[in-house]
This record gives sequence, structure tokens and C-alpha cells, in this order.
Amino acid sequence: MIDDLSAEERAKLLDAAEQAVREAVAAEVMPRFRQLASHEIDVKTGPHDLVTVADRLAEERLTAALPALLPGSVVVGEEAVSADPGVLDALKGPAPVWIVDPVDGTRQFVHGDPGFSTLVALAREGEVLASWTYAPATDRMAVAVKGGGARLNGEPLRCGAAQPGELLEIATSHPDFTSLEEDEAFARLVVDGVAPRPCGSAGLEYLHVAQGTLDAVAFGWENVWDHAAGLLLVAEAGGASATMSGEPFALTGGNALPFTAARDGRTARRILELMRGSDLPRRTDQGGH
Repeated sequence: MIDDLSAEERAKLLDAAEQAVREAVAAEVMPRFRQLASHEIDVKTGPHDLVTVADRLAEERLTAALPALLPGSVVVGEEAVSADPGVLDALKGPAPVWIVDPVDGTRQFVHGDPGFSTLVALAREGEVLASWTYAPATDRMAVAVKGGGARLNGEPLRCGAAQPGELLEIATSHPDFTSLEEDEAFARLVVDGVAPRPCGSAGLEYLHVAQGTLDAVAFGWENVWDHAAGLLLVAEAGGASATMSGEPFALTGGNALPFTAARDGRTARRILELMRGSDLPRRTDQGGH
């Protein structure tokens, strides 16, 4: 895997993966930004769960390009899983897995809002080894490497620590995608000193935490393509994350939800304590909005 590569080989792989992301987005996503026709937009599980021709074609390009960079690797993409949930089983196997969200924030993309991203993570046996968070409309590329730090457009990223006594700003799952139980957990965040708000693109919210411009995120769904890249990004920028049980987020699902990722461990613990209230954590199968 990455650890088995020389420094030069590792750098070439990281650069090649970044280039593959940029090329797929340049070819299939940005030409359609604010140019989508109605027939290029479909509904998946509900009226707020959209997919476009850009999602599908960008994922196809990445599914062809990424395994060629690392022989024996496979792809788990959002749209492939939508068509065949069995694709998720690759996360439990021994092969390296490229986890792909071709357009994270499809609703924003459809409405011409620049707040969308393309997310790619490279994982093996449940561990995320590298990730790429690309916000093409604002020309931002964040790259994280396990044990190697996080960078945004080449500059080091650090979360910093939330200051005691300052208002904590938290992005939570959008109400369109939450259950009553999750609504109750997030409602417990409405206390003095905490300011929750609905999230936009999950990938960009993780980036905001890594930049230190947002104190935390709290999500009630566990679609791996939404979270794998961002969780590594926050971790390598010095942040912390945990599920309601206190355990790390598992890529294969079955997490105690909601979970949080925050600028520092103290903030993560406070958010979990607030969300727990008097209820026991629950477990779910892999799923989400």
C-alpha cells in the first residue's frame, strides 16, 4: 500500500490521483455547472436526493482512472452503490478501495450554488490512508495523508482549538435527511454557547472544520463517500472525531449515530455529551440520505 511505496512513488501516486480528480471534474462537472437541462437531473430516494448526469459521468471517469494508478485497487462510488448496494462489500475486503463521491452537494450544484465538491478517499481494511477534497467552483483542493498532515492548495491546514467561552458553531445534518430521533439529538445542541445550523456539502463542512472556521460537524447518516475524505482531513489537521458510543467512525457502517468531528477533542466530547442527553446510543446499518 502507500506505506510500502518509496517517498517518490508515494508522491507520484498522490499527484496522479489529484490530477485524475481535476480532470474528471473539468470534463464532466464544471461544463454542466449552471448549464443543466431538466432531463439531466433525476431523483433517487426522494425529492431532496438528486443525481445528475455530471454525478454519473464523473464517477465513471474516476472509476476508470483511479484503479489504473494502484494495481489491484477497486472503487466504491456513490452512484455505483445506488445501483448495486453490494458494491459496499469491497470495504470489507483486503483490496485498496477508492471511495468516490463525484458531486457532494448535488442539490447545491443543481441550483447553481458553488458550495459543492468532489470527494475521493483511498482506504484499506477500514483505514483511510489519503483523501482529496476538491471544491472546483472556488478552486480549492485539500489533500490529507495519514500521518503526513493536511494541506489546502499546498498550504498546511490546522484546525486550532475552540476557545473556552466562545460560541461553538456546528453544522448538523440537514432536516430534510434526519429522523425524529436524530432531530431530538440535534435539538439538544440548542443551548447557551452553541449555535447549530443545517449543513451544506458535507465535504466542504469538514474542510471548514479543518480550516478552523467551523468548530464542528454532527451527522446522523453514515454514507461512507460523504465522510471518509473529511474525517481524515480533520484528523490530519489536528481535529478529533467520535460516534455516540465514543468509538471511531467505521467505514463499513453500523455506527452509533449521530457522530461528530470537531476542531479538538474537548469540543467533540462536549457535543457528544449534549447529543446523548438521557438516551442510549443507537446502531444502524450502512445508510443515510
